[in-house]
Amino acid sequence: MSQREASMPFSGGALKWIAIFTMLADHIGACLLEIFVLNYYGSSPLAGQVDNLYFWASLDAVLRRIGRIAFPIFCFLLVEGALHTRNSRKYLLRLLAFAVVSEIPFDLALHNTPFFWGTQNVFFTLFLGLLVILVFQRYPADAWKGMLALVVLASAAELCGTDYGAVGVAVIVVMYLLRDRLLAAASLSLVLLVLLSRLELYCIPAFLAIALYNGKRGRQPKYFFYVFYPVHLLLLWAIGNYVLPVWM
Repeated sequence: MSQREASMPFSGGALKWIAIFTMLADHIGACLLEIFVLNYYGSSPLAGQVDNLYFWASLDAVLRRIGRIAFPIFCFLLVEGALHTRNSRKYLLRLLAFAVVSEIPFDLALHNTPFFWGTQNVFFTLFLGLLVILVFQRYPADAWKGMLALVVLASAAELCGTDYGAVGVAVIVVMYLLRDRLLAAASLSLVLLVLLSRLELYCIPAFLAIALYNGKRGRQPKYFFYVFYPVHLLLLWAIGNYVLPVWM
């Protein structure tokens, strides 16, 4: 670790909390506001609801923009995990297990149905990205094998509709291959994310936070994020279905 890195304020734990809170903001907008609140006001025949609709739509836009910060940080932390894990196979299987566990909560929260085949949760994207990294690690002298894995698995992400799709897998691999050239990794990742959506311009603060990483793991509850992801999605869906109707 360099002296410059040691002086930076953010540990891996701090970055993870930033990603978790910004992801939560994004999902509050995508689930509670877009599926439940905005649908309610948008379909309400009652007079005087225009101001309410504008307020909730504006709040949703702010929350979704904040949420753009989360994914690049999760990608960066995945790369760090791949570089420092003691057991790559367990890491990979853990991602896959929670991808499966999280799918019904993801579909409920984002589509208000337990089975929606059009999109899959972000754990699948992280799983596929890690799988590509492991190919690069296993065949360091045969970069073409890693690139082939990238093409195949990024295509699989796109076909399966995983969160961020092929672009998400590509960002993970870019961060791995350019891990010693942060500015280049951030620039190329940003270009890829902007190709996905103009909203991704709001992910720039994520790269600023990553630039302040001090190389230390920091304090973080073990497996907290893995459990938090499906649980918070279920809670948001439950609030939207059973609490908001009473309040509204």
